[in-house]
Amino acid sequence: MKKILWTLLLLAFSLSAFSQSYFEDGLTSEWHRGRRDELRKLMPANSVAVFFNNPVKNRTNDVDYIYHPNTDFFYLTGFREPNAVLIVFSEERQINGEMSEELIFVQNRDARAEMWNGKRLGVEGMMSELGFEDALLNSEFAAKSGINLQDFDKILTFSLSEAIEESSTNLPLIQMVDEFKNATAYPDKLNEVSAQVYKMIESSDLETSDRVVQMLKRYSSQYPDMMQDPLVSSFMNADSPEKRMMVKEEIPEQKLDISSLGDMMGILREVKTAEEIVMLKKAVRISAVGQVEVMKAAKVGMTEREIQGVHEFIYKRYGAEELGYPSIVGGGNNGCILHYIENDKRDLTDRLLLMDLGAEWRGYTADVTRTIPISGEFNAEEKAIYELVYQAQEAGIALSKPGTTFQDIDAAGRKIIDDGLAKLGIIKKGEGHMYFPHGTSHHIGLDVHDRGTYDVLKEGVVFTIEPGIYIPEGSDCDPKWWGIAVRIEDDILVTKDGNINLSGDAPRTIAAIEEMMRHPSVLEEWVLPEID
Repeated sequence: MKKILWTLLLLAFSLSAFSQSYFEDGLTSEWHRGRRDELRKLMPANSVAVFFNNPVKNRTNDVDYIYHPNTDFFYLTGFREPNAVLIVFSEERQINGEMSEELIFVQNRDARAEMWNGKRLGVEGMMSELGFEDALLNSEFAAKSGINLQDFDKILTFSLSEAIEESSTNLPLIQMVDEFKNATAYPDKLNEVSAQVYKMIESSDLETSDRVVQMLKRYSSQYPDMMQDPLVSSFMNADSPEKRMMVKEEIPEQKLDISSLGDMMGILREVKTAEEIVMLKKAVRISAVGQVEVMKAAKVGMTEREIQGVHEFIYKRYGAEELGYPSIVGGGNNGCILHYIENDKRDLTDRLLLMDLGAEWRGYTADVTRTIPISGEFNAEEKAIYELVYQAQEAGIALSKPGTTFQDIDAAGRKIIDDGLAKLGIIKKGEGHMYFPHGTSHHIGLDVHDRGTYDVLKEGVVFTIEPGIYIPEGSDCDPKWWGIAVRIEDDILVTKDGNINLSGDAPRTIAAIEEMMRHPSVLEEWVLPEID
């Protein structure tokens, strides 16, 4: 009995960090309803889309990470609580005797839980505050929903192959996922890779099947288990396009579809609405101010974590609720680690400092990178590398307008960097290298690497341009270049006739950075006591 009481006490005092904040200056319930209407237009006839919100994730012992909703779920609902499921119908249909276009299942109101972890909206709040006409408790997901999933020609959802972290907090979500799998006869081996492979085969024809086989061979080197599927193996081993088409015909018609919904959400989320652009502009401007203030405050002898703290203090000072992603602050050779998040170098000397950070504002994240000399002045080698990256970015920005492809922008910047590295003697002309190992651009929005089609740029797209050069210590070039890492990243809004650099407030030329670093910082008078 004592053990049971102790367990209950621990649960009562556990810090499940998912209390919610709904912002008056955020997106409206009408906006989210409009997004659901737009999704319906993309869905096939007589189909249903099922969205599960994210589980709560444990940080350590009885402390959870701050809850972050699934971004597709948030995009369609504005809801920020766990243990929820959204169901969207392609057409209005009768559910429990009433006509309905959608249904959402949420956790119940619970005074004790809300005392510890914050207010829950409950069924009534979903209708009064988020504008849903039909809401039920998550405990009613299977028993009282009135939905027979087998009545639909297509059931659209995402991969459910990843196990949900088991906890009392996640138990309602686990139960709903299990009930959904039982209702749809969800295959044990169904995952994003297998779904993508089948989709590639189904989309092939006589003219394209050779290319599809080559793509599948690359997939199989990374996912060798896919070759155990007899249909995939037969398609890849067929000795003619005609025989491949015979194999293609053997693929059974699947009611359950875990790949198409991602494509639909990519179409919706790629082009930002006017309301979304307001959110993104605020996130980006806050992030740019953070870069400016660090340029003023940066001094030899500071630590990476101290620099990180200045950025994040600026974000919080403006009211940003969160970081869009873990802050990257790399001094010297640490800047050559693309996703360096330890930020634990204690004594920054006279090397470059690469800072890739973004504030999250009402769910939308910026992504801004600047590289500065911690001493306040670039040396000759740093200037040479920085100028190459800057010119590559300028070429990409100049191309940024409707109709341009991501590949066009990448190719323009990569040519400048390749030619420049050869001219500096770091590589031989035409030689392959790893000094620019990442792509040049990605969409931003609710995710820092946001959904999108990655086809051609369209008016309303917001994306990054971020060329970089990284020369780690020990590279096959003159040691004078070792440890130099430069990335410049800006957030670009595509307009009808061109573009706007939303992060242009943060200096990015050599002269402008050095000038800004000569300005005094408001933090210089902030002296804290020494602590042993």
